[in-house]
Amino acid sequence: MKLQEAFSAALIHPGAPTPPGFICHNGDIDRRFAVYRNNVQSGLINALATSYPVVAQLVGEAFFQAMAQMFMQKFPPDSPVMSTYGSQFADFIKGFAPARSVPYLADVARLERLCVQAFHAADICPVDHDLLVQALNSPEGLAQLHLQLHPGVASLHSPYAIAALWAAHQSQGQIQGLDPRQPQSTLVLRNGLRVEVFAVSSGCAVLVRLLKADNALGLAAAHALEADNDFDLSQALALLITHNAITGLQPAHEASP
Repeated sequence: MKLQEAFSAALIHPGAPTPPGFICHNGDIDRRFAVYRNNVQSGLINALATSYPVVAQLVGEAFFQAMAQMFMQKFPPDSPVMSTYGSQFADFIKGFAPARSVPYLADVARLERLCVQAFHAADICPVDHDLLVQALNSPEGLAQLHLQLHPGVASLHSPYAIAALWAAHQSQGQIQGLDPRQPQSTLVLRNGLRVEVFAVSSGCAVLVRLLKADNALGLAAAHALEADNDFDLSQALALLITHNAITGLQPAHEASP
C-alpha cells in the first residue's frame, strides 16, 4: 500500500495505527496523528449533519454520529467538495440494521440529498414568460413540446409522508398528529436562492421525472394520468411556472438523417 493510501485509511478508521514513515520533532507522533484524525472525522460527520439535518433530528445526535462514523469508514470521501459527500447515505441507511425501527429514514435522506443538489445546481434563468404562454397555448404542437426544467428540480415518491416529515422539522411544520406511514410524492426545486419542498400528487411527480428525462409533454402527461386518475396538468404546470422551474422550450426532436 502506498504511503498516501495508508495515511488516508488510517484517518478513517479510529483504531488504525499511525502509518509508518511519519516523524515529528515536537511531541508524540501517535498523539498528534490522533488529534489530526479526530479533526478529519469530526469534519466529515459535521458535513453529513449539515446535509442531513432532518435525519439527524429524527434519530438524535448520538445515534446519528455513530451511524455517520460507520458510513464514513465504508464510504470515505472521493472529492474535496464537501457538499457532494454523503451521496450514498440513503442507501447506507436502508441497509443499516439499527435504523430499521425508523423505516422512513432512508427516504427522508433521499429527499435531503435532493435539497442539497438543488441548492448547488447551476444558475439558469427561467424561459421568457411570453414565449412559454405562446407555446402552451398552441394546441397543434403541445403534445410534442419538450420542457427543459431547472437542473435543481427533482421529484420523489415514497410510501411514507416524507414531505410532511421534512416540513415538520422546519419552522412551518407540526409533528403532532403526523402519520408517517402515508404515501407521499414530493417536488424539490430552487426558486432564487431558496430550496422549496412541496407535497404533490403522484401524477405530478411522474410528470416531472419524465420531463427531466427529456420526454415530450404529451407522453409525460399521459403517464402521469396513468399514475393518478385525478392528475391535473394545468395545475402541475402552474406550479412549475410560478416557481421559475421551466428554463427552456424545444419543439419535437427531429429524426437524425
